[in-house]
Formats: sequence, structure tokens, C-alpha cells
Amino acid sequence: MERSETRHAWLALIIFLALSAVVAGVGTLATIANVDGWYAQAAKPPWTPPNGVFGPVWTVLYAVIAVAGWLVWRRGSPSRRPVMTAHGVQLALNLLWTPVFFAGYPVAGAAALWAGLGVIVALDIAIVVQIALSASRSRLAAWLLVPYLLWCAYATTLNAGVAVLNG
Repeated sequence: MERSETRHAWLALIIFLALSAVVAGVGTLATIANVDGWYAQAAKPPWTPPNGVFGPVWTVLYAVIAVAGWLVWRRGSPSRRPVMTAHGVQLALNLLWTPVFFAGYPVAGAAALWAGLGVIVALDIAIVVQIALSASRSRLAAWLLVPYLLWCAYATTLNAGVAVLNG
């Protein structure tokens, strides 16, 4: 790889990491105002972890999401377009879920919890699609997304539990 190509690849990784950081930042803003408010008082399923678990897990996952996207991107060629589209869709759904679920509840009540469930189920599907599409371009990228899928599936059960118990 030439020096300029190497620099370009590293710059791309920084951009992928920055996009994940933006999604994480929006999620943090939507969560901070509500996690000690309505969410602290809400009935939750018994498998809900302590709030302190979420930050470290998501930090690692956002980095892994970025690396997985970057691994596929750096393979080049137009055939990466479907994977990059799936990457963008899952990031957009991830970005949407936290404000809908956390910030939406004080505005819309239980309807926000159910809307959040719809968003996170769509996110689960988008991650599966990204994994399937990534597998032909980079097996490592596909495998890196598996913990993300598992965590989001777990979060889906938490969202469903909170919606049922508080809706």
C-alpha cells in the first residue's frame, strides 16, 4: 500500500470512528436527562443490568461497529455499496432508538416505549442484513458485528419488558 493510500485508509477509519462517536453522543444526550428521571422509577424486567454496565459495553460496541464498517469499506469497489448502505441504516436506527425510547417517554408516555421497540426490532434486522452482506466482503467484519447483534437482541428484550411493565 502506498503512503497516500495508507494515510487515506487511516483517515477513513477516523471518519468511521467519528460517525460512531456522533451516534453515541446523541444517545448519551437523550439518556442522561432521563436515566435518573422516569427510567429510574420505571418497572424493569429482572434481567436488567445496573446502569453502569451500558456505557462501557456501548463504548466497545461503537468502536467495533466502526472497525467493521471500515474493514468492508477499504476493500473498495462498487460491490461494497450494499454493505455500506446497511451500515448507514443500522447506524441511523441506532441513532433513532435512544431518543425515541428515553426522551420520547416524557412526551408520549408508553407509546414511546412501544415505538422504541419497533425501532430496535428494525435495528436488529438491519444488523443481521449488515452481517450477511459483510460476510462476502470481510469475514472479520461480519464476526465483529455478532456481539453488537447479541447486545441489541438483549436490549430488545429489555425494551419489550419495560414497555409491557409500564405500558
